[in-house]
Order: sequence, then structure tokens, then C-alpha cells
Amino acid sequence: MADKIDVKLILELRQANMSQRAIAASRHISTKSVAAVWKRADALGVSYADVADKSDDEVYLLFFPDKFRKETVYAPVNYEYVHNELKKTGVTLKLLWHEYKDSAKDGVPVGYTKFCDDYAKYVEQNNLTNHITHKPGVVCEVDWSGKTMRLNDSEEGKVHPVYLFVAALPYSQLAYVEPCLNMNEQTWINCNVHMFEYFGGVTLRIVCDNLKTGVITHPREGDIVLNQCYEDFSNHYCTAIMPAGVKKPKQKASVEGTVGKIATAIIARLRNNEYTSIHELKTDVAAALEDFNNKPFQKREGSRREVFEANERMTLRSLPAFPYEYAVWEYGRVIGSDFHVTYQTCKYSVPYRFVGKTVDLKITDSMIEIYCGHERISSHKRFPSYVRNKYETYPEDIPERFQKTE
Repeated sequence: MADKIDVKLILELRQANMSQRAIAASRHISTKSVAAVWKRADALGVSYADVADKSDDEVYLLFFPDKFRKETVYAPVNYEYVHNELKKTGVTLKLLWHEYKDSAKDGVPVGYTKFCDDYAKYVEQNNLTNHITHKPGVVCEVDWSGKTMRLNDSEEGKVHPVYLFVAALPYSQLAYVEPCLNMNEQTWINCNVHMFEYFGGVTLRIVCDNLKTGVITHPREGDIVLNQCYEDFSNHYCTAIMPAGVKKPKQKASVEGTVGKIATAIIARLRNNEYTSIHELKTDVAAALEDFNNKPFQKREGSRREVFEANERMTLRSLPAFPYEYAVWEYGRVIGSDFHVTYQTCKYSVPYRFVGKTVDLKITDSMIEIYCGHERISSHKRFPSYVRNKYETYPEDIPERFQKTE
């Protein structure tokens, strides 16, 4: 109900001879909504005098019955209460959503994504952004810097752009920056992995932009759809990925601010250096990043690093035993009569009973996992890409009649 049109107010202002444009501008209502109310009022032959004694909900039901029924299916959320409770130690949106869901009686509880999105709208509409105190270990914000660096290729005489992945923890403002030669999906995932390794732990949520390498769809209503690799990454680290609203920079204000600061602290500082290797550039960026994180704040005590070590590091959840590895999928491979599947000329065994079956391969830099339907039937260490025509065979996959006996 956060976006319900105030039909009665629009009718009252119309009666006062205000134009559609004036109503929209003065009341922060979209011109489309104002026009819809005027059009519906004309169709119904209804003016403000006809509804003056009715409640807002009654008027809304009269004008938009289908929308009203759809919106009132959901149990209402008291976002003023949510906002005040979030100021208390240990209280999270996830906890408040569970409490709301358990106590909801008048209607269907909204999902967690809508709960968070509507809270963000409430904060923005009430100009509360600057009054929210970030809590340690809850959110990490990530983005690409709009500004780039350069790498000189002396052999080809070319200059290649170097893109900067930037992450920030809103509570301590601790930053992570990584130079990259591209902004593709694998690079994005690897940067997220390195970011958590740098922080030494995992936040509850990641707020990112609506980048194509991570987000497939971000509708105003309904569930956000991440691409498969970014979703696998979030599951591996047990973190929730929450893309910011389209054209809503305030929803990731910390990383937006950090991007501006590193333009001076890193890009400008290293602008006169000439780099011919990405390793050399990464070394200097890492050193400049440490200086940036250790530099004292101007308007608060300590530095980013000091605040992080004192108050935030211990709130991060532990890293998993093994880091996430980026994976690609190969679909529709058929198991040969030799009970092996081929990938890049090398062969990997599966149990003999799967001969002739169609399987899918999940390939990382180090492993190949073989799936038949949703069942993983085998996994192998992957041969390096330069190895040709090798076999990786498990003895238990070999049919009994072919196995050697003493």
C-alpha cells in the first residue's frame, strides 16, 4: 500500500482549480497518477463533493477496485515502527520481517524483498536517509568506479583501460579496491570473492547496482532475479544480494561516496606512474588503498581501519572453508560407451550405469562436476587447458567385467 494514490486529495485540489501539473509538483505525485484519477472521475461523473464524507480507502475502492483488492491482500506494515526498531542494537530487517510475518493477521504477509523495498521507499519519501545509523557487519556496498586507470602495452603500442571494482562497509567506511582488465561476469564474481577475503568475513547483505553481469530482472513488484553465478555465489557465502533501485544512488550512498574519494586517493595519486603489467598496478593500488583506509577521518575519531578493527570485524560472519569458484556450464553432453564424458579433448569417468545418458557439466578453474538431471553423479579435478587427450578414471566407475582381479 506504500504507493496507493491519494484519490480524495487529488479530487479536492482539482475542485480548488489546481492543474494536473501543479498537483503533481506540489504533492510529489506522478503526473500519470493524477491524470488517471481525473480520467476516472470524469468516467464516473464524480467530484470531490460526492466523496467528501467518505474515507480515503472508500474513495480509492470506488475509483480503483481491482488495485484496491490486490493491495489489501497484503497485511499492512508499520514502517515507522520498523525504522525506530532498527536503531536498536542487534535488530535487523530480517528479524523485523520474521516478527511481522508471525504476527500478521489481516491479510497475506509481504515477502522479504517487498518488505525491504517498501522500507527503502518509506525512508526516501520521509527524508530519513541521513538519520539512519549503519550497524556493523550488516551491509557491504559494491560498484564499478566510473573513472579508469591505464595499462601501457609496449609490444603493441596500445593503452588499455583498467577498471576499478570498489566496495565499502557503510559502518566503518572501510574500502576495498581492485583493478581489473574487464568488467565481465567472471571478473565481477572474483572481485566479490576477493572483497570478502580482504574484509576477513561476510556481511549479511550486499547492495549492488543493477549491473547486467549480476542482475537479470529487478521489477518494482515481485522477486529480484539474479543470474545463476551471482546467485550461486550468494548461496555459497550465505549472504543476501539486494540490488539498489534503478536511479536510486542513495540506496548505496557509501560506495558512491567511496568511488569519489578513491578518485583522489588512488587514481590521482598514481596518475603519473606508467604501468606495463597488471600485477605492478595492483601492487601500487593495494598500497594506496591501505593509506586511504588508515588515514584519520576529518569529522570523527579514528580511521576506517581503526573503526573496522575495533567494532566491525568481529560482527562479520566467518568465511566458508573454501572460497567460491566461478563456474560455467556445458549442457547436453552424452556419456560414451567407454563411460566417460569429454571436455576439451580430455575424458572424465562416470558410473557405468549412466552410459548413453545426457549430462550437464559444471566447470570451474579446478573442478568438473557432472550432473544427470539434478543429481551430481561425479566430480573430478580438471586437467589444465593445455593438457590434451588425458583420461581421469575412478576405479569404481569401471564395469566389473573390465576390472582386474587377483
